[in-house]
Amino acid sequence: MNTPKFIPFGGILLLALLCSFIPESKKTVWMIGDSTMAIKAPEKFPETGWGVAFAEMFRSDVNVINKAKNGRSTKSCIREGIWKEVSDGLRQGDYVFIQFGHNDEKVHKPNTGTTVEEYNANLSLFVTEARSKGAEPVLLTPIARRAFEGGKLVDTHGAYPDAVRRVADSLHVPLIDLTQQTSELFTELGEEKSASLFLHLPEGHINYPKGVIDNTHLNERGAEAVAHLVALDLKQQRIPLAKDLKE
Repeated sequence: MNTPKFIPFGGILLLALLCSFIPESKKTVWMIGDSTMAIKAPEKFPETGWGVAFAEMFRSDVNVINKAKNGRSTKSCIREGIWKEVSDGLRQGDYVFIQFGHNDEKVHKPNTGTTVEEYNANLSLFVTEARSKGAEPVLLTPIARRAFEGGKLVDTHGAYPDAVRRVADSLHVPLIDLTQQTSELFTELGEEKSASLFLHLPEGHINYPKGVIDNTHLNERGAEAVAHLVALDLKQQRIPLAKDLKE
């Protein structure tokens, strides 16, 4: 006859204590977008996506997953399964930051470019699917390019930033207007000083032996400046995620 086995009271107490110290699942901040947000390969340094600097602004109990990639648009993000990967990973309470536009506007590239109507529909898809998983979407307009004419910054994004604004308004999504904010920043710095935020290098750099003048992609300093704008806007809009930023 088998004798019933009992867990001693002390063992039960120890088990209860251990369970009470099991860490809660980390909140995850997902990021999807283009090269201005993306993590770069080492051989591209000092080119830096602002998402890299943004991830460093959070406390250790927040997990940031940056799925932004060079050359991607809302269309190619869907076609290549990047959005599906993000959508499948979303959990209740997560956030997803969505910033496209630089490549959507390249309508001459059929596998990448989108009409404004397609862009609108794709952004709306991201928002509705994120919400269906219990996640909180945040829409961002694309950062401005450093395009000066006659000493004045000119717009290069056409109707695409307004499309983001309309989606945010119609679906009641938090909007961080980086087109406007970076335009103001570059204008304040002026044509000459704003170059210090971008990938401008003379000849002789190990990764760019011929030098480079790139007025779309940021360097480390530029990435930090844009990430600061995003973090500040989170606080000003009182988006709850702002509480997870380091002081």
